[in-house]
Amino acid sequence: MRRTRDRLGDALMELLVQKPFAKITVQNVLDRARVSRATFYAHFRDKNDLFLSDVDEFFEGTAMALSHFKCRSERVAPVQELFAHVSEMRSFHRALSEAGKLSEVWELGQEHFARGIEKRLGQIPRAAGIPRVQRAPLAQALAGSLVAMLTWWIRQGMEPSPKEMDALFHKLVWAGANGSVR
Repeated sequence: MRRTRDRLGDALMELLVQKPFAKITVQNVLDRARVSRATFYAHFRDKNDLFLSDVDEFFEGTAMALSHFKCRSERVAPVQELFAHVSEMRSFHRALSEAGKLSEVWELGQEHFARGIEKRLGQIPRAAGIPRVQRAPLAQALAGSLVAMLTWWIRQGMEPSPKEMDALFHKLVWAGANGSVR
């Protein structure tokens, strides 16, 4: 079942860089993935459901990666990795923009990053002074800042480097958190 879902998602993503989302049919996806119509509809309502499912899965894994791998750094989000991925997927980003899907994607990403950042704030010793009730709103604000920085970075031609953007984001995190933390 997992393999089939992956094949369908991969097929849609490949098609998305070849033609506009509106012109992609479920049949196009089925043909590319070599999956039956019945199998598709057992998992998804339509191509948009498949698309959002893939995006959701990507952001879930990315946003929780530092916690999942028990990262010992003071990073609250894998900014460098996210920015590097976006840089590698320029044609995909362009296709999302042309399809009018970016706002949906960034909104979904922001929600996942807010949850991931909140979780990290509960794990990092430096954040121990942040009261638990402040973590969720702080995480929401930081996730919004992350999406804003990513959008700005894309518009600037993806400069400075992902590593520099990671450092800048975490400088923002700890400068803001220092109001709550020693």
